[in-house]
Amino acid sequence: MIKYKLKCKDCEIDFDSWFASSREFEKLKKKKLLICHFCNSIKVDKTLMAPKIMNNKEDFKKNAELKKYENIKQTIKSYQKFIKDNFKYVGENFAYEARSIHYDQKKKSRGIYGSISKKDLLELKDEGIDAQIVPWVKDTEN
Repeated sequence: MIKYKLKCKDCEIDFDSWFASSREFEKLKKKKLLICHFCNSIKVDKTLMAPKIMNNKEDFKKNAELKKYENIKQTIKSYQKFIKDNFKYVGENFAYEARSIHYDQKKKSRGIYGSISKKDLLELKDEGIDAQIVPWVKDTEN
């Protein structure tokens, strides 16, 4: 994969785009498939771009922090997958469903997940109902 900084000759907006290779960029350009996302012009070209070279402690520190963040994000995503695969989604009705499970002895205890306000969560805890907030990462990757 290669990332190019592109510039539209019509509206002069700059934007980045990823390509499988430099040959792939040329093939798309020749077929007039490179289009400015702002004005829909096909007059899009590469601009000068300097590679990012890490040469000091600050760059290495930022890179390490990014890797740490990505590791945390991947861990949260794995928890999300486990929750989605093993629990019932109840949406905004989480507090109601949690109470229903807790107070109805005939209902089998099952795992649920959904949305809840902090106020409702505190009320559940006051009632002795165990509930937790789990961080949720939206999947923005294509």
